Amino acid sequence: MHLGALFIASHVLTSGSVRETARRFQLSPSTVSTAIHNLETELAMTLTERASGELAMLIASGRVLEGLKPIMAAIGELGQWAGHDGASAEIDESWTSRIPVKIVTMERFLEVADQGSINRAARRLRLGQPQLSLQLANLEKFLNHRLFERQAQGSVLTEEGRRAYQIFMAISQAWNDLKSSADERYRRTARSLRIGSIIPTGSESWVARCLGSLVSEWNARRNNNEISLVSMTADDLREALKNGRIDVAILDSVFGLESFRHRELLQTDMVVIAPPDSTETNVTDLVAGHAICMPSPRTGLGHAAMAFSYERAPNRRRRGQDITAADSLPVIVDLVANHGYVSFLGRVSAMPIADKVRIVDLDEHLPMSYHVAFNHRKAAADACTVIIEAAARITSESVVRAIRPVDAGARETAA
Repeated sequence: MHLGALFIASHVLTSGSVRETARRFQLSPSTVSTAIHNLETELAMTLTERASGELAMLIASGRVLEGLKPIMAAIGELGQWAGHDGASAEIDESWTSRIPVKIVTMERFLEVADQGSINRAARRLRLGQPQLSLQLANLEKFLNHRLFERQAQGSVLTEEGRRAYQIFMAISQAWNDLKSSADERYRRTARSLRIGSIIPTGSESWVARCLGSLVSEWNARRNNNEISLVSMTADDLREALKNGRIDVAILDSVFGLESFRHRELLQTDMVVIAPPDSTETNVTDLVAGHAICMPSPRTGLGHAAMAFSYERAPNRRRRGQDITAADSLPVIVDLVANHGYVSFLGRVSAMPIADKVRIVDLDEHLPMSYHVAFNHRKAAADACTVIIEAAARITSESVVRAIRPVDAGARETAA
């Protein structure tokens, strides 16, 4: 990472715009984008993301920007010392954004200054003495200052070299502070097993209980890999699995899993969930008489349910105005339970909330399946086995709980 790229990246984090930074420094947008990407790579963290074509700053960018402040101050001092401050003593941004001095070069300069000898520093750095000498000569040429006096006993800092030492030491210390946090994050990430799942309907859902069982059993075994959990839509899960941001994904569709290792988690069918006080006995009447809140089309369930509901009410007035799509299943359940909406769920997801909503069967059987996909890590495959076993156990328990009241009523009648 060189100082010019750090200066560029800092301005992007401040302005929130690649193009504005490129115009200001008279650089290509690709150069600016590369600078911010290199900073993210060095720090092992994501600082920005694209949203509707705009660059959005993530929470981490604020902490990094704060950590870059002493580096930016030192770079400004470097520009003034090198004679690149403007008429109003402001930094020459065009020059500063193109500083080719790498942090590793500065640290090698500091090592030579501390050792008082190019030869001793080269041995400690495991570099060839000619290579190190050339780097120092190029640094002096760029700064237009002589930094060392070569003497018989070694290399001694000149007055300009002592000034450079102070500036480079400030940059090195601030950079190492940023990097040390990043290195610890990287170690935690390398140990972590990242599990992504579709969004549970609530704490009682089979998805939430499967993940809870996974974490409990995983930690009880004292595995070396820490578990981290995230919930998102099926589309986002596939993309995260593809990009390596997660290791395991629980999805409500097999679509798009051809390139991943995957196993079927469980089978079910689609049902309608309706308000508890609703009286309609068939799906057509329910769809016609209530506003609909659908799972998002970015989910496997939502894609199938949206098509089904449109087929059921082809002549429905203002149909598009009272069909709402939502990524949040807890919100959907609340709309059905408390606000008169109807929606669609897999039966296995609807059964745990049967005390809050009416479950109405479709006129025709519409099968659904849930799958778990995973990458090449052995820990990911092990986690999948635990998840599959937990899903089988939890869903069978749900069936027993649903059947038991009926059995009790039948026994009373027989008696």
